Amino acid sequence: MSDIINGLGRTSAYGALGLVLLILGIVLVDVLTPGKLPKQIWEERNRNAALFLSSALLGIGGIVFTSIWTTYDDFGKGLLSTAAFGLLGLILMAVAFLVLDVVTPGKLGAIVVDPEPHPAVWVSSACNLAVAAIVAASIA
Repeated sequence: MSDIINGLGRTSAYGALGLVLLILGIVLVDVLTPGKLPKQIWEERNRNAALFLSSALLGIGGIVFTSIWTTYDDFGKGLLSTAAFGLLGLILMAVAFLVLDVVTPGKLGAIVVDPEPHPAVWVSSACNLAVAAIVAASIA
């Protein structure tokens, strides 16, 4: 019974940390794009913004998953490494977005919130997932 209670406690801690990292991902995408992200997605039904945010959330989820899966035997160390790799993933995704914005025509942030579908959003979303995969692979 104590194993179950211990497991529930660890799961709750990792779950809370994962939620915090996902919320930070939402905030980061909101900062990188013009306008208010919730309004873009939920009120204006902007598919570009939804796709880009979804890729960031899937990327962070993958990093958190990998970090938990390969966690240290020491719970505290595992929690700390999950936080560190999650934050690093967010930072690297933001840097990749900014670099992609510099090397491509137009303003990527404006394209992401444009109501017309745009292939650049697929490219920037793939970039999010690629960066997350690189971070996840470095953990394993």
